[in-house]
Amino acid sequence: MTSDLLAPLDLAFWNMESDRHPMHLGALGVFAAHSPTAGAHAADLLAARAAAVPGLRMRIRDTWQPLAFGGATRESDPDFDPLNHVRLHAPTGDFQAAAGRLMERPLERGRPPWEAHVLPGEDGVSFAVLFKFHHALADGLRALKLAAGVLDPVDLPERAPRAIEPPHGLLSDVRRLPARVPGLIRGALSDVGQVLDIGASLALSTLGMRPTAALASASSGTRRTAGVVLDIDDVHRVRKSAGGTVNDVLIAVVAGALRRWLDERGDGSKGVAPRALIPVSRRRPHAAQRQGNRLSGYLMRLPVHEPDPLGRLETVRTAMVRNKDAGPNRGAGAVALLADHVPALGHRLGGPLVGQAARLWFDILVTSVPLPGLGLRLGGHELTEVYPLAPLAPGQALAVAISTYRGRVHYGLVADARAVPDLDRFAHAVSAEVETLLAVCDR
Repeated sequence: MTSDLLAPLDLAFWNMESDRHPMHLGALGVFAAHSPTAGAHAADLLAARAAAVPGLRMRIRDTWQPLAFGGATRESDPDFDPLNHVRLHAPTGDFQAAAGRLMERPLERGRPPWEAHVLPGEDGVSFAVLFKFHHALADGLRALKLAAGVLDPVDLPERAPRAIEPPHGLLSDVRRLPARVPGLIRGALSDVGQVLDIGASLALSTLGMRPTAALASASSGTRRTAGVVLDIDDVHRVRKSAGGTVNDVLIAVVAGALRRWLDERGDGSKGVAPRALIPVSRRRPHAAQRQGNRLSGYLMRLPVHEPDPLGRLETVRTAMVRNKDAGPNRGAGAVALLADHVPALGHRLGGPLVGQAARLWFDILVTSVPLPGLGLRLGGHELTEVYPLAPLAPGQALAVAISTYRGRVHYGLVADARAVPDLDRFAHAVSAEVETLLAVCDR
């Protein structure tokens, strides 16, 4: 049985997980149904096709190999059964409510860490599929590739991922292992401490703005999801009028929605500029890539305190230009790259601490997951909506993921259900902010 070691960032995600903070990402796709049995047929198709996708057969197992002591490997599960991963549920009238409950549940770590939940609609004209992939298995682009393997065939050209070569010379390393263990442990703890020190310095460097209590939360283990759909043409109208990129506009919309939401719930937006982590893919188009994650990121202050919607957009635009000039491998946003310098045992010992330290680095995740412009289908049923769903870091209450698909922008919102019982209000604020930007630009 062949296997490959988890890359450092994958291993970090694997060890950061807890029961109340599962580290899986998701996507809720809504399909048009041609018959009342479309959901059941879709579940059968998903199970049949999953068996033929090698990436979906991969499980993660701990390893105590000398060169990766305390690490984990990714290997094919000899007992893989797709019926353990594809589940057909009773009809529901609220796909988002069902998705929220399912996102609460951690994936079973002894099996390949993914699931597909088929949710027939009570209306009989639609059904939904919630895909869940552990972040140690895939980032957003890799998850898209895995999901595409069980949807109807489409032209998504990409070379097969390149596995990491297993280490050599294990016999001699085994003999040296007893003498190396104390040094490994000291080095692991030292590097974990370095990560926490950098997180603390980032927190100190961003003092001066009022903390955003609404975006902080004790770990309740509950989840709520919501979705917002925008017309991409409206986003382009704002971009052409006010400048910036499509991504600048979409991030500025989040800032404006947070301002509305905070003011409406009585928390107030004066002096509020939460730190947003904007993940950046390190994958090269059309290049062979390994499995797992290829990510770094940018950090920026969302100008929630700014009363002018065009002023918010200009602030976001300026910050993104500055981030791009510096590059994703430099600055505070490159904290994720520190994972490459932490030994495997360090991730095992310090994973929970690093997860808790996320609140020192950023207050909210705002991520974009690109989708192909082609129409996606499952069993001939057209995908009409798709909401990406990001994991919540410990101590954080809200995460925002964005995808553009066939002329529409989909915001997928994930929140701690106890900390943000009014997530629908925030979703409404996203739509209202776009209307405000359009009105200002049309003057």
